[in-house]
Amino acid sequence: MSILVTRPHPDNEATAENLRARGHTVMLAPALKFEPVALRDESEAPYAAVIVTSANAIRAVAPQLRDLGLLELPLFAVGEHTAAAARDAGFAQVIVAGGDAASLRDRVVQSARDKVLKKKSTLLYLAGADLSRDLGGELGADGFTVITQTTYRMAPVKHLPREVCEGFAAHGVEAVLHYSRRSARAFLDAARDEGVEISALAIPQCCLSEAVADALREAGASQVLVAATPDENALFATLERALRTRLA
Repeated sequence: MSILVTRPHPDNEATAENLRARGHTVMLAPALKFEPVALRDESEAPYAAVIVTSANAIRAVAPQLRDLGLLELPLFAVGEHTAAAARDAGFAQVIVAGGDAASLRDRVVQSARDKVLKKKSTLLYLAGADLSRDLGGELGADGFTVITQTTYRMAPVKHLPREVCEGFAAHGVEAVLHYSRRSARAFLDAARDEGVEISALAIPQCCLSEAVADALREAGASQVLVAATPDENALFATLERALRTRLA
């Protein structure tokens, strides 16, 4: 029996390695494909800091960061995974939020109160093409000027790997891990097109957040579990709980 990981490449490889270290057999079916977008920053405003909600936003423009002078700025990362990507890219001052966009907003606002940032300063938001939350607008309401630059897009993968379809048909998949609402929807569309939707939704769906879980519930999944916090360790704990329940 296998655990199916729908996380996009390359992060899915690290997830698979961690799961195998815990004794699981893993299958990969990335629901979204990473496509970088060149950064063309024409803003004349000096930035006070960079804000990032995904490691992909940094990976997409890593070769450009030094020439643009961005590595000298403080960077606010949504969580530790994104923070690690920022440090790898060369950012020296990385401030880490609690794992979601709301905590990132609060961290930026608190930094202004603590005088780490000047009030009403200009922030550069390196973002994906599809935003689930208007972080720039929320920070704008707190007095910041936010310049949003799209650095990548995530395109839906239309088909599931053959071995995954065969795994669903043979009832060889124990649970599915979901990391974003958009990837969950892409997975559902692919499963429907492949004719394995009923089998896919009959097993535990382990989700990183309630927003992700809602997409699975709307599709008819009955065994939807949500991580206590939006991080992978909590998601793995949710997976173990789901598997124990199935064995009980």
